[in-house]
Amino acid sequence: MSMNDARTFPTAPRGSASRGLANWLKTGVLLAAMTALILAVGQALGGTTGLKIALVFALISNFGAYWFSDKLALAMYRAQPIPRDRMPWLYEMVERLTRRAGMPMPRLYIIPSHTPNAFATGRNPRNAAVAVTSGILQILDRRELEGVIAHELAHIRNRDTLIATIAATIAGAISGLANMLQWGLIFGGGGDRDREEGPAGLLSMLALIILAPLAATILQLAISRSREFGADATGAQICGDPHALADALEKLERGVQLFPDDGHPATASLFIVNPLSGKSLLRLFSTHPPTEERIRRLRAMRIYG
Repeated sequence: MSMNDARTFPTAPRGSASRGLANWLKTGVLLAAMTALILAVGQALGGTTGLKIALVFALISNFGAYWFSDKLALAMYRAQPIPRDRMPWLYEMVERLTRRAGMPMPRLYIIPSHTPNAFATGRNPRNAAVAVTSGILQILDRRELEGVIAHELAHIRNRDTLIATIAATIAGAISGLANMLQWGLIFGGGGDRDREEGPAGLLSMLALIILAPLAATILQLAISRSREFGADATGAQICGDPHALADALEKLERGVQLFPDDGHPATASLFIVNPLSGKSLLRLFSTHPPTEERIRRLRAMRIYG
């Protein structure tokens, strides 16, 4: 066993309690925000009746976002479990990294996509999964892939995955609700609200259609950027080679420009690099910090011990 393999991280790092509390508070704020938006859309679509229906839907959505957001994210990208006998080397790599990080082994999935990328999901380290695309396996060597996997394990270890996956789920729900509101407006939705508020009700519906998806994106901006820097630093410590992750990020940034994935913009924040194409309007509000800055910080890191 090498010195790098022998080094492990403490199971309760300094600041983990405060970080955990902060994540719980963020989760509560997100669920409250989703409830408020769902209620607003319900009232806009159906007045008092729509508000009551929306309340039931919000309660169900909150429950589902907490317990099943990881499964929804994996299903959205048609991720399939990786059998151990198919990629034993990948299991050995992840097992080595999890031993060093002092954390449980996550489930491993593969996404059938040419876009080179990866993400982690799960409400806690014991219920976590790491998904890699087929594209990332084609362009990274094993040293670089180890840096990427370490980054995703860092998200799990830092307990970022619950807040990130819920944020992505909420963003998708908000976008869907905005579309519902748009069609409801086209086909004369609004019911009691139209009669009670007249032009003012119509203007508020238009505002919701425009501002709700934008609010979801801004919410993800606030959550995602700082956690990417943190996962880069922790991941570099786990794998013991900051340059491996830096080299991987350079390749991934070029790869997503060649093979972008604009299919699910609401979940772009989950991935290690932004999968959206440069032409996408949402890339202007990227949930990721500039890749160049991430690489610069990694190359400036020194790992000792």
